[in-house]
Amino acid sequence: MSFTDQASNFTWLGFTHVIPLGYDHILFILSLFLLNSELKSVILQCTVFTIAHSLTLGLSAVGWIIPNSHIVEPLIAFSILLAAIENLIHSKINPWRLFVIFTFGLIHGMGFAGALNEIGIQEEHLIGSILFFNIGVELAQITILCMAYFLVAKWFSKKQWYKERIVYPTSMIIACIAMYWTVERLMN
Repeated sequence: MSFTDQASNFTWLGFTHVIPLGYDHILFILSLFLLNSELKSVILQCTVFTIAHSLTLGLSAVGWIIPNSHIVEPLIAFSILLAAIENLIHSKINPWRLFVIFTFGLIHGMGFAGALNEIGIQEEHLIGSILFFNIGVELAQITILCMAYFLVAKWFSKKQWYKERIVYPTSMIIACIAMYWTVERLMN
């Protein structure tokens, strides 16, 4: 596989792992967005998330950690639930948020590792494959953020009713879905 093929294949794989296949990832990113829809702030949060999941993805890919999907998958759903609940009880970003996002990123990275392990990465292409996969994930996250910003936040985030009519109901829906996923994944 040429470098260009590797780059495009794994970038596309990372992108499609989020859009359209990563419902849990999409809901997590939207939960981050809802608390503070300022694009610069939420892109920073998503980048911290990407850095964290890159670490555990890389460690899993080289076999230094072996994620147990029976533990990781419910934790991923639970992290979405916590992010959505945070939107309901806090009105601004707290100082510990980047640490929490980093921690959740470590967990989500172990979930990504399962997806990449199913594909199988040749050892000589390991670093490039992980790098381009993560670039694809980051591009998908930025796409989600831009869509949410330009479809909703740009027009309504300064309105008095924004939190009451958009942030709270959307966060409650995300929390309910995440709670269902948590229970479902625990039962499997």
